[in-house]
Amino acid sequence: MVVRILRHGVYFMGRNLNESEDAMEFVEFYDRWINRFIRRKEVPLNEDESDRMAREFDQCIARHRTAIDSPPAPWGWKEPRSIYLLPFLRAKFPRIKFIHVIRDGRDMAFSPNHNQWRKHGAPVLGEQWASAPQPVQMVALWEIANLEVAGYGEQMGPDYLLVKFESLCGDPYGTIERILDFVRAPRTGISAAVAEVRPPPTIGRWRTAADDELAKAIEAAASTALHKFGYR
Repeated sequence: MVVRILRHGVYFMGRNLNESEDAMEFVEFYDRWINRFIRRKEVPLNEDESDRMAREFDQCIARHRTAIDSPPAPWGWKEPRSIYLLPFLRAKFPRIKFIHVIRDGRDMAFSPNHNQWRKHGAPVLGEQWASAPQPVQMVALWEIANLEVAGYGEQMGPDYLLVKFESLCGDPYGTIERILDFVRAPRTGISAAVAEVRPPPTIGRWRTAADDELAKAIEAAASTALHKFGYR
């Protein structure tokens, strides 16, 4: 939905996209580098790794922008796993504007999409959550990743915007105004952008998916983030 909203705000968001509007030019790069970047705090990237990472990313950007109609036109991309790379992205683009879209972690615990958990759960979670049920691991990953990106993003001041998925669905007009103003896009397409918002029936799915014991374990695993992001 956010990609389509930005298109109505005259942003180029790429041509090689999947059904979720993810920019496919970045997928292999993210697969190759996110876990290494996550582990940089224990084992810093050496000069060769840093150079290769930067060079491969530049190639992704070049491919992504191949189809742009006008090189000076505003542009961006969506790949949810960008949350793991924000410091790297900002080092590459010091004036980057980052939209952080977040959804209730209790719902995310029961998402059928296990992509992030499968690919990045181990380096993010470590051994602490290894024996926990999968929904608890999923919400723990949600908490750690979103708290970290929000902490970094808040230091970016006006270049960072947090958008709650539930706010977009419940107040599309007001939320879209915030998004378009944030990226300095005209509001002329706001009515068409609002029409892109289709709230899914899965909002609040955790209420019926979890029994009391599992619901308590999920809330305990993500209590800090649920409170910070207003989901309590």
